[in-house]
Amino acid sequence: MDDRLPIAILIKILSNHIKRNLDTAASFGPLYNITGTQIQIIGYIYHSPKDDIFQKDIETKFSIRRSTATGILQLMEKNELIKREPVEYDARLKKIILTEKALAVSRQAHHNLTDLEEQMTKGISPEELAVFRSLIWKMKTNLEELV
Repeated sequence: MDDRLPIAILIKILSNHIKRNLDTAASFGPLYNITGTQIQIIGYIYHSPKDDIFQKDIETKFSIRRSTATGILQLMEKNELIKREPVEYDARLKKIILTEKALAVSRQAHHNLTDLEEQMTKGISPEELAVFRSLIWKMKTNLEELV
């Protein structure tokens, strides 16, 4: 352990390890060829308390431009992860529906994340994790003040 490394660098190192582990776990099975962003969108739709999710919701939630969201959702549709269906109350809107393939992706991603979390927190007490979570949220809040 190097106590001289800046916190931002330590977080980046940890983030790299998390990404590498998740990428390795996703290199086969239902997650094969599914991007992290697509997995996050599937998770957002799956866990959303809203009945209908639209492209605008994706744009807002992930802070992405309309053109970026369009490209991601078109690829997800092509790969049979989502369907877009019109809603009765506004012919211009199409709600995003997860397919069975996307539900399998969601289950596998949840399993991989649970396994990773268990590995990451091995030997760390609940009290230490509570402090860690609190500090992470405080740092996030501090950084939000900059923008």
